[in-house]
Amino acid sequence: MATTMNLGKTELMETAKAAMLTEVPTTQWTDRQKIALTCRALFDAGHDSGLAGQISARGTRPGTFLTQRLGLGFDEITEGNLLLVDEDLEVIEGSGMANPANRFHSWIYRARPDVNCIVHTHPLHAAALSMLEIPLQVSQMDTAPLYDDCAFLPDWPGVPVGNEEGEIISTALGDKRAILLAHHGQLVVGATVEEACSMAHLIERAARLQLLAMAAGEIKPLPPRLAKEAHDWTLTPRRSEANFAYYARKALRSHPDAIDRH
Repeated sequence: MATTMNLGKTELMETAKAAMLTEVPTTQWTDRQKIALTCRALFDAGHDSGLAGQISARGTRPGTFLTQRLGLGFDEITEGNLLLVDEDLEVIEGSGMANPANRFHSWIYRARPDVNCIVHTHPLHAAALSMLEIPLQVSQMDTAPLYDDCAFLPDWPGVPVGNEEGEIISTALGDKRAILLAHHGQLVVGATVEEACSMAHLIERAARLQLLAMAAGEIKPLPPRLAKEAHDWTLTPRRSEANFAYYARKALRSHPDAIDRH
């Protein structure tokens, strides 16, 4: 006999959150492995744009972060060819150089101690939407993690290799998890690599949905209370871990070389 049919939605949500902690398995990856898998997963999801875009994760030493080597595409990143760099982009571990555009990562990490991963890419639909100089509109349940959590930079500051661009982008991002950069692309941040990877997939989907909806008519807004509820429900750490595990499994089927076999 059913025992939960008379429970309220809030109680059911809390029960489900508690069950996820014990019933949803997680995989233990190193940060290097997570970045490599994120690069491969986002490559497969259409986030590649030649050598443009950077993915980074805060290092264990203050003022450092892991990122990919300039000259390698997302489909070529492995845990072994990542670089550890400092805020000046000087290489501490690894060979080669970081993308000079990684400079604005240093600014974001300084401004946001809660951020441990940054994903910046130029995927097709987010880049196309950025050309219209309009903000991202979140009006569909799947993209609710971005609701009231995506900033907009309406003015293109140019190639982001200077400190001024780092200051502009980090200030425009503010306390949000994402930002659409006009005439540029997208940037998401996360408390974990798993969260940032999930948000990067979602912002490209949201941009694609927005372009399709705009072509058909006027986009209607979500009810704020329900949108906030969906935002919080879908952004629990365990859900981000489960999302990432799925993306990682998909990536490994196509790119088993992303992880070094010891």
